[in-house]
Amino acid sequence: MSHATVVCSGLSFSWPDDTPVFDELSFSLTAGRTGLVAPNGSGKSTLLKLIAGELRPTGGSVTVDGTLGHLPQSLPLTAGLTVADVLGVADVIRALDAVESGDVAEEHFATIGDDWDIEERTRAQLDRLGLGALALDRTLGTLSGGQIVSLGLAAQLLKRPDVLLLDEPTNNLDLEARHKLYDALSDFDGLLLVVAHDRALLDRMDSIAELGSSRLRLYGGDFTAYEEAVRAEQDVAEKNVRHAEQELKREKRELQQARERAERRASNAARNLKNAGLPKIFAGTMKRGAQESAGRAGQTHASRVGEAQARLDEAGRSLRDEQRLVLDLPDTQVPAGRDLFLGEGLKVRHDGRELFGAGGVDLSVRGPERIALTGANGSGKTTLMRIVAGELAPDAGRIKRGGGRVAVLSQRLDLLDAERTVAENFAAFAPERPEAERMNLLARFLFRGAGAHLPVGVLSGGERLRATLACVLYAEPAPQLLLLDEPTNNLDLVGVGQLEGALQSYRGAFLVVSHDERFLAEIGVDRRLRIEDGTLRTAEAPEEAMG
Repeated sequence: MSHATVVCSGLSFSWPDDTPVFDELSFSLTAGRTGLVAPNGSGKSTLLKLIAGELRPTGGSVTVDGTLGHLPQSLPLTAGLTVADVLGVADVIRALDAVESGDVAEEHFATIGDDWDIEERTRAQLDRLGLGALALDRTLGTLSGGQIVSLGLAAQLLKRPDVLLLDEPTNNLDLEARHKLYDALSDFDGLLLVVAHDRALLDRMDSIAELGSSRLRLYGGDFTAYEEAVRAEQDVAEKNVRHAEQELKREKRELQQARERAERRASNAARNLKNAGLPKIFAGTMKRGAQESAGRAGQTHASRVGEAQARLDEAGRSLRDEQRLVLDLPDTQVPAGRDLFLGEGLKVRHDGRELFGAGGVDLSVRGPERIALTGANGSGKTTLMRIVAGELAPDAGRIKRGGGRVAVLSQRLDLLDAERTVAENFAAFAPERPEAERMNLLARFLFRGAGAHLPVGVLSGGERLRATLACVLYAEPAPQLLLLDEPTNNLDLVGVGQLEGALQSYRGAFLVVSHDERFLAEIGVDRRLRIEDGTLRTAEAPEEAMG
């Protein structure tokens, strides 16, 4: 096991406009696999860049013991680079070729160093990540997004770093490429820190680090264990809040009762003094004593109320915001026997080749089916979705539509007008609903008060998702067929959970392209189709998804 470490001491960072990200953040990590989780916008990618030395902290320090590799979410690569260039082996391979050709210049040996086996190691690493067929002189412009990500990981692993930082490494990978990445990382024996919303990847971690602005909290175990620990903490926090609320009510009740008793005693004392006929000086002294005694009792109870309120506030701070969406969508109901889409012999030519097989593709969507469409990157999944949506006409084939509304949820979340507010966008999609009803519905999507009147353009990714879901699911008429193309790609784990909650409530049919098996299991997919070698065929769920 490697002795690599990452230590952050009093780490602070702000953007040039003084927007703070971290304030006095301190933690240490040792060798092992750690998943870094937090909502989008919390600074996960920024933290990786600070550790990698690509950003300078505004305060505190970052210390890395060991060599470091960093695979960012967006790779700054140009289309003209070759595979060998990206892997960082082009100069060594050229020097090896020169030596093999008889050129024994000293600079060639200096370039090669100890890397005489670089070609063998390179081919082995590429093969392990499913890139064995790539020629080293092939340019990036000819590769898919998923191949480029896998190539970037291969480049980092070839450096044999002690510390490896990965930012959303599975975002553009199909299922087969994801599993190859999982296998490659399982043998990494250094310090691995991964930002991901891929729960299958996070379930292969040794620990989960939850990031806040001034605290990083480590949970032992994988992501499932982390979720269980958070749920247990939430249960305790909710119990403490209920207890503190009851205690505060009791103290307020006792304070009120004490005031009423004091008022009765003061009234009785005044009548008794008047009836006793005592001199005024004695009567005044006794009256003041009674008032002071009542005041002391009131102050004691008021102090207890303040303490009870403080305990309730403290218990409330331990509660996490409930962010899951619970909806009722009766208007999306679809009768079981209704044909929503029938396509026969669908053919499309793309880049000069037939995308589907000689006989074309047949696809049917009936009733409230929940269909997952899978296949390797470039197999034609998005093309088929565009045909179903009516955005693309096939070059051949026959289509019959059921007449119900078809809605598309793009991973870009660009359906809404960025200049208009959430409420204005919702009104445009559901103009016949009374305003009060629209505001109540938006509150179910966690847009309450002023939040409903924010322009869509200023919303975070998670907020934009909720606004888009509200407009799509409560539109008039309600959608009976929903199309989703990699909907979780740009969402954090909270956003994924919200999307799952919405789709669990949805009563129509949907066709979803996704490589996230946990997501597909959560939304209750009941039919799986896979495009392979130009043919659409029934597929089985992977064992891990069924388990």
